[in-house]
Amino acid sequence: MNNKQDLPWDNPRFRNWIALVRAEKAVVNALTKALQPLDLKLAQLDMLMNLYRHPGMSQHDLARKLLVGRSNITMLLPQLEHRGVVRRESDAKDKRIMRLSLTTEGEALLMQALKIYSALIERVMAQSSHRECDMMGDQMRRIEDMLKEG
Repeated sequence: MNNKQDLPWDNPRFRNWIALVRAEKAVVNALTKALQPLDLKLAQLDMLMNLYRHPGMSQHDLARKLLVGRSNITMLLPQLEHRGVVRRESDAKDKRIMRLSLTTEGEALLMQALKIYSALIERVMAQSSHRECDMMGDQMRRIEDMLKEG
């Protein structure tokens, strides 16, 4: 890439990709800031949302869903347990498996966080029509699927 014309700056795909990455970072920053009053990190919110949707899932399954290592789950779970929002119990059939669920306090915290998250999504997505939102979602899913395939 010694020649200036080989540089990607003027390529619309490159410019739009950079815009996508910057938008994602802006959303993460905005959501991180908005969740501060709840003393909730994004990874913790992701855990709470998954446990709400899949009560009783194992730590291993949660780690796979979140795409984080088991060590990250092991670090985050005690924090959430200490706050009284997550409960960890041995599986009835296999005591080596830990089943996770939200407590009543965990569900209440999640509902507060979802109001914040939903308000941010509405604010951001209100700039686009329903059709544009669907097109954007379809494109993001295609990108995710393509990158998963390798």
